[in-house]
Amino acid sequence: MVCYHRFEEQSRPFRKWIVRGSLALAVVAVGSVSVTHSLAMTLKDEAPERAYVMAPWDGQVAALFARTLFGVDASPAAQTRAGQIALAALRSDPTVVPAVTTLAIRAQVEGDTGKTRRLFAYAQSLSRRDLVTQLWMIEDAVERGDIPGAMRNYDIALRTSRFTPQLLYPTLTTAMDDPAIRRALVETLSRQPLWITSFVEHVANNGEPMTAAQLFQDLSAVQVPIPQDARADVIEALIRKQRFSAAWNYYRSIRRGTDPRMSRDPEFSAALESPTAFDWRPVIDNAGISAVIQPGEQNGVFDFAVPATIGGTVLQQMQLLPPGRYDLTGRSEDLEQPADTRPYWALQCDTGRELGRIDMPNSAEDGGRFAGSFTIPSDCRAQNLKLVVRPSNSVAGVTGKILSVQLHPSGSTR
Repeated sequence: MVCYHRFEEQSRPFRKWIVRGSLALAVVAVGSVSVTHSLAMTLKDEAPERAYVMAPWDGQVAALFARTLFGVDASPAAQTRAGQIALAALRSDPTVVPAVTTLAIRAQVEGDTGKTRRLFAYAQSLSRRDLVTQLWMIEDAVERGDIPGAMRNYDIALRTSRFTPQLLYPTLTTAMDDPAIRRALVETLSRQPLWITSFVEHVANNGEPMTAAQLFQDLSAVQVPIPQDARADVIEALIRKQRFSAAWNYYRSIRRGTDPRMSRDPEFSAALESPTAFDWRPVIDNAGISAVIQPGEQNGVFDFAVPATIGGTVLQQMQLLPPGRYDLTGRSEDLEQPADTRPYWALQCDTGRELGRIDMPNSAEDGGRFAGSFTIPSDCRAQNLKLVVRPSNSVAGVTGKILSVQLHPSGSTR
């Protein structure tokens, strides 16, 4: 009995050590699995195959690896393995979207359209942020001729990530040449989604300008505001393509009531942040030149200051005047220069031919009023009216203000 108790007393510490050792091994094992799993989760996006080797039981890890196996040039064996891994991933976690899309793509390869649609519909019900799903939904809607459905999925896809516009904007910009697609696009944009501003800018800079102008007019008709710089970019693009009539027609939709037979905004009252080519635009080609339209309570003023020995155009406005004779009238202030260094107004054809010059008198003469005439021939489709400053040796350079100026048909009154 004593021997037994003594053995029990001696063996109890041994059993405790065994239990403690087992617990320690278990902790090490669990810790090892935990570390491995954490590492796998870290690698799942950048190195999905390594992540899968570390944690094949994790549905998310397995699904991402399966997706990589189903590449463009995947062999039938790779496709079969991808399907098996994706199916196992779904059994582990039925909400893993990449596994669903992999099975959907495999069904499409096998020609099972019904199964493909069901799987992608399930993927979309799980998440609207999966780009693969949204791209397929767009393509499927297009193939079925469902333009509203395609546009709805474009809208969803463009909300998924900040990289999606780079992929989808060019396609959508090209597709809107189709009037039916443009109508659906206008309906979508009329709800002012978050991506509308960046898309409008993309269209203004990259779209076919005639189509872009039509889109912007359609959007304006449903009270969707178009940024001034986007409008100016489209008009500039039309002018570069020498689509002068189209540029003017779009401009007239923005500035209603404008008359193509005369220059616009004679008293600088528009105060535009992004003027178009058909508006007054100050020109600053050299450092040190100051050329700015300063708004007032009612009318504004064009103020310019050009350093000594420097000259060039400081103000311009494009015209589409019909052939005929036109008078230029206006008034200046604070202009005081010798006759040979006074600024002048020039009218130049789009071909580069100059139609004449009108020298400005000093502002002290006749209250600063100036006047002159130009004759526009029939072969001059578009013109550019410019205020040009001659270089001066005066220390103060050339300074002055234009209070008003307008080009209008001879004999007419403003």
